[in-house]
Amino acid sequence: MVHRKLFSIFRQGSTTYFYSTLFFPRGIREKVFVLYSFVRVADDYVDAIPQHADEFYAFRDAYRQACAGTPADNVVIDSFVELMSTCRFDPGWVEAFLASMEADLTHTPYSTIEDLETYLYGSSEVIGLMMARILDLPEASWGAARALGKAMQLINFIRDIEEDCHMGRTYLPAEEYEACGLAGITEADARRDPEAFGMFLHGQIDRYEEWRDMGEDGYRYIPFRYLIPIRTASDMYSWTARVIARDPMAVFREKVKPTPLRVVSGVARNIARPPGRGRTDSHVLR
Repeated sequence: MVHRKLFSIFRQGSTTYFYSTLFFPRGIREKVFVLYSFVRVADDYVDAIPQHADEFYAFRDAYRQACAGTPADNVVIDSFVELMSTCRFDPGWVEAFLASMEADLTHTPYSTIEDLETYLYGSSEVIGLMMARILDLPEASWGAARALGKAMQLINFIRDIEEDCHMGRTYLPAEEYEACGLAGITEADARRDPEAFGMFLHGQIDRYEEWRDMGEDGYRYIPFRYLIPIRTASDMYSWTARVIARDPMAVFREKVKPTPLRVVSGVARNIARPPGRGRTDSHVLR
């Protein structure tokens, strides 16, 4: 039985992941709830306005003490440490995640995609690796798990441009938007040159598609009963990419995300769809 606190954290934190995860078998579903709750709580501390730096460091220290044998008396941390042991997570993965979260406390813009990928490894690729462990997938799948994780995170950065700019953060590579003739990617910058802004976002979505396809190539390693929610989550990110590709300025009007009904409908489509490998729907249309 999922602890009600973990259920609440997950339900409030992500429409796509929450409703997709409900369709995992119960044992897997409970493990995913534990994983998501841990990363969500850490992320919420650094994303708060103002940031809760003290709470983040207390959370990090309590996690490390729990790993050393002193329970945190915190269901989020203690459940995660138990999951970490059960599923044999590499402790380095968790430290990389915490390092990326800490980087958000003193955020500086990323100049190049290479700079950003260090952050992406800790903020998203290691989550893919943890999911691979939860699903007991072979190591041959791990490269795909990393790719799918960072593809989804890239869409988060694109979708959340307005929110991140409001917080003084710019994740997308500065040299790439500057190459399109933009001084920045605030709404004011975009409105001064919508064509350049659209060109920049389309380039980022092209990168997302490349990473997504690398990730979805790993579907062949995933048993069908586990594949349905994963494929549904990926489909929802592709839907978000399509909406933004059609109208890049949408990122300044709303948070583009699927409704619960769309997610559940996606699950139904994937139940009826042959397991296969990779994508069967069309790529982003512009």
